[in-house]
Amino acid sequence: MHRSRIPACARRGLAASVAAGALLTPLAGATTASASTAAAPKGATGSASAAVGGSKVVCTSKKPGLAPELTHDIAGALKGRKDASALAVYDRTTKTSCEFKAGTHFDSASVVKVTVLGTLLREAEESHRKLTAREVKLTTAMITKSDNDATSALWRQLGVTRVKHFLALAKMRHTVPGAGGSWGLTQITAADQLTLMQLLSTENSVLNQTSRGYALGLMAKVETDQKWGVPAGAPATATTHVKNGWLSRATGGWRVHSVGFFTGHGHDYGMTVLSGGNRTMAYGIDTIEGAARVIHRDLNGKVGAASS
Repeated sequence: MHRSRIPACARRGLAASVAAGALLTPLAGATTASASTAAAPKGATGSASAAVGGSKVVCTSKKPGLAPELTHDIAGALKGRKDASALAVYDRTTKTSCEFKAGTHFDSASVVKVTVLGTLLREAEESHRKLTAREVKLTTAMITKSDNDATSALWRQLGVTRVKHFLALAKMRHTVPGAGGSWGLTQITAADQLTLMQLLSTENSVLNQTSRGYALGLMAKVETDQKWGVPAGAPATATTHVKNGWLSRATGGWRVHSVGFFTGHGHDYGMTVLSGGNRTMAYGIDTIEGAARVIHRDLNGKVGAASS
């Protein structure tokens, strides 16, 4: 069931969010990445697809019966929604993946802040240094409060070339940084955002354990009124790591996104849900949370999912 609500952070930060994307020309329309995304996991025992409009929800899973259940429920949550949405999901425990239009591009809004954080952490590793007190202050404000000024300061410090370097290392091949200072107009896909969530939640050669732990800590401590989106319906036993973004422009309506992953007590999965063309921010949140609830329920069983 969808619920309409606008977080207090949106009311406080709307003007700043709009300003973050206003430096570039208006978006001409969502485009689709040329490459396919989210390959089926090795050993998958089942796969299923279901049409939503002119596209398909596709899920694969090693757990018998889970792929068709997820496919059916995600399609049901998205069907009839009047916005443009995209979704990508992974669950390591059951070797499950789902996607819906996961290669479609959207203006990033504030979810790009996780990429900015990853870029800074990688730069610090390559320079064999710790974050400065200033960088700790800026990154904390950028992630936990979604502070735009802090993000702009770090974006200027790092530069687009370094952001592109991180994207290449992270294999986020379809993400295109916003020109100049317009980080909020970075072009992202649900698949690339899911790649980033996986990068932050597992051992890899791009970010070491200290860097990943720092990022996880910040994403687990976002302000209460910014914990909407993919955490909706998450089990109380899971540790939630989330970053949301919202942006309204003269064309294309509201862009509303939520990315995150869930760990602890046997949980090891993540999801990214992007949306555009929303008539209001609340409508976009409803789309994201409707999909999130059924995903949490199916991955964790009908009993035990939270009702948030």
